[in-house]
Amino acid sequence: MAFLGTLLGALLAFPLAFFAARNITPNRVVNQVLKRAFDFLRSVDMLIWALFLTRAFGPGPLAGSGAIFLTETGTLGKLYSEGLENIDNKPREGIKSTGASTVLTHRYGIIPQIVPVFVSQTLYQWESNVRGATIIGAVGAGGIGLKLWEAMRTNANWENVAYMVLLILIVVFLFDMASNALRHRLMGTKVH
Repeated sequence: MAFLGTLLGALLAFPLAFFAARNITPNRVVNQVLKRAFDFLRSVDMLIWALFLTRAFGPGPLAGSGAIFLTETGTLGKLYSEGLENIDNKPREGIKSTGASTVLTHRYGIIPQIVPVFVSQTLYQWESNVRGATIIGAVGAGGIGLKLWEAMRTNANWENVAYMVLLILIVVFLFDMASNALRHRLMGTKVH
């Protein structure tokens, strides 16, 4: 649920961020409309999106993935567009001066600068969403959070509750370690 929601949010936010960045797309209206859309999507908490989507589609992972997707589209869209606005324009201008197309200018003048930052931000959000998925699951949005909530509500088997909490802690810890190692590898720094 966290993986799917984060992945879909990142895939939508990536192209939209190019249109939201002032230095990439000079159209002020497009920039502002997208930035306000990102603000709206991220200002509504993931839990509120989960409640709304659970009501619309019923309980289950569709509502949870949808809540994460909406929140991440706004959050990553803002982060990506700000990252694009802070790139060094010299490589882009140099490639453009050779007569390269817009696609080639973006491919060789922008993408190499932003990939490590975008991947780092996306991994951090994914790591955060693994924890968030437990909470939104408790409101019926699927995943282990729903199972945990059901087990706690029935008061039937607290041993299972303890196992689920332990499993959640282990998964979050492993995701944290894996994403941290991948982030450092992409950024070219040592893992501490």
